[in-house]
Amino acid sequence: MPVATADKIEALSRDFSSQRRLADALGVSPARVSHWRNGEGIRPENADRVDLLELVMSQLLRLYTPAVAERWLVALNPHLGDRRPIDLVRAGHSQDLLAAISAERAGSFM
Repeated sequence: MPVATADKIEALSRDFSSQRRLADALGVSPARVSHWRNGEGIRPENADRVDLLELVMSQLLRLYTPAVAERWLVALNPHLGDRRPIDLVRAGHSQDLLAAISAERAGSFM
């Protein structure tokens, strides 16, 4: 069942503890996040980022607390060639991110 962008933004804002931190994660202004939360339109590229971040967070929250998941997103990650996961969210690299999370779940290094 599809979930409205406003609902995704609401949930992600809770995961990140604030709209400002969510905005930083998505690489947009806090005002933009507020607009989306209020049901205003979203560009396709931003909708893709929101969708991917929601997917990544849902996977990470199976392993970690929200605070640890957020740190995982901004830290250099050996499963990603020492790239930051959040940069891959912004670039739309879903397969790399999901593989890194799978490796985290397995407790192994690639």
